[in-house]
Amino acid sequence: MFLRLFLLFTLGPMVELYLLIKVGGIIGAFNTILIIILTGIGGAILAQSQGLSVMFEIQKATQEGRMPVEELFDGFFVLVGGFLLITPGFLTDTIGFLFLIPWSRNFLKIYVRRYLEKRVQKNKVIIDIHMP
Repeated sequence: MFLRLFLLFTLGPMVELYLLIKVGGIIGAFNTILIIILTGIGGAILAQSQGLSVMFEIQKATQEGRMPVEELFDGFFVLVGGFLLITPGFLTDTIGFLFLIPWSRNFLKIYVRRYLEKRVQKNKVIIDIHMP
């Protein structure tokens, strides 16, 4: 776990810095900063609209008397995606947009669900959740 966190907090910023320097060298510092600001604003707007949509879906699911499992996954991805979009960088922006766009989020949910199911089986924990 330590190694993963170490790599995340050292390699991640190094890759972002490298990309910012490379792109800045090609299109100029001003344009690079402008792109970062615009993706931050666009990401905040997208995160807000998707966040509200997810909130309404969670309310709808609970009013129907069912556990909002899919909606909670969506909420998690929207939260993380919004955070990534306000973090300066091209790699984080790309991942953040993927987390906020509903069709790509659906693919990510499948991967995360399988990962969690394997972890639960590995630890011999039984959780009975019926997903549609």
